[in-house]
Amino acid sequence: MDQDQTASIAMADALIAGERRALAQAITLVESQRADHQAQAEELLARVLPKSGGAIRLGITGAPGVGKSTFIEAFGLHLVEQGLRVAVLAVDPSSVRSGGSILGDKTRMEELSRHPGAFIRPSPSGGTLGGVARRTREAMLICEAAGFDVVIIETVGVGQSETKVAAMVDMFLLLLAPGGGDELQGIKRGIMELADLLIVNKADGALKPIAGQVAAEYSGALGLLRPITPYWTAKVVTCSALEKTGMADVRAQISAHRQAFEDAGELENYRAWQSRNWLWGEIDDSLGTAFRADPVVVSLLEDVENQVTSGQLTPSQAAARLLKAFRGDV
Repeated sequence: MDQDQTASIAMADALIAGERRALAQAITLVESQRADHQAQAEELLARVLPKSGGAIRLGITGAPGVGKSTFIEAFGLHLVEQGLRVAVLAVDPSSVRSGGSILGDKTRMEELSRHPGAFIRPSPSGGTLGGVARRTREAMLICEAAGFDVVIIETVGVGQSETKVAAMVDMFLLLLAPGGGDELQGIKRGIMELADLLIVNKADGALKPIAGQVAAEYSGALGLLRPITPYWTAKVVTCSALEKTGMADVRAQISAHRQAFEDAGELENYRAWQSRNWLWGEIDDSLGTAFRADPVVVSLLEDVENQVTSGQLTPSQAAARLLKAFRGDV
């Protein structure tokens, strides 16, 4: 047994035993792009995989300013006060220029981050579409192996590729805010169709009656959409993350959703479908990486790109030529 295998076994044992330092180190390992770290991460994941799968997996999205971090802290505190262990994987957008990320979620969730029953891990999106980091799924499995009962994935925000979030969680929550004017026009239909639960936040003070009205409007709009699954029809609730009210209603809907899938015997089938999607996503990513690193492709790329930009080749012709070279059919 080599040194890396020994280290992976030790980290896995410490992780399963609930050591927070091992949890943080394990997530750092799976997020690393170094080849030796990736090999060690695969060994680690293989060892902890049998211990994963027991948590409720939640995805939370919403437009910037809707109060996602405030809501997650309030809801997380509600859960840990009931004896549940909560992990929050908060994805921050990476700069398209520098590649950097602020990673400020521990600052925004200060009270929750101090609770012994909670774990908050901010990660840069790394430019990945869908509001999630490339290795968010692995991080989720690691948190489950460490014994967390609920894993919450906070996404970058509402975007065209939020389907990636919905495809890795049990329940997808869309957070909304009242008072923006013409709320139904402000949210894309595609996002509403993905949501299992719509939560109208900021139902406090002068906005409380408006929040109730907005919730009623969304309930009516959902009635016009076909449910994602025959086992669950999306619901709408209101809450105030600031005042920490309405959290029990959110929890009740999450429990009802879980129960509906378990009663139908569909939770395992749903997760199996997600795993197949994950498999093909990994294949697509790995093939793309191998293609860009292939010496033959690299030698041809500049010339082919120049022919595309000068109008000598269409992009589809250029792609076909590069793929043919990649396959060794030149």
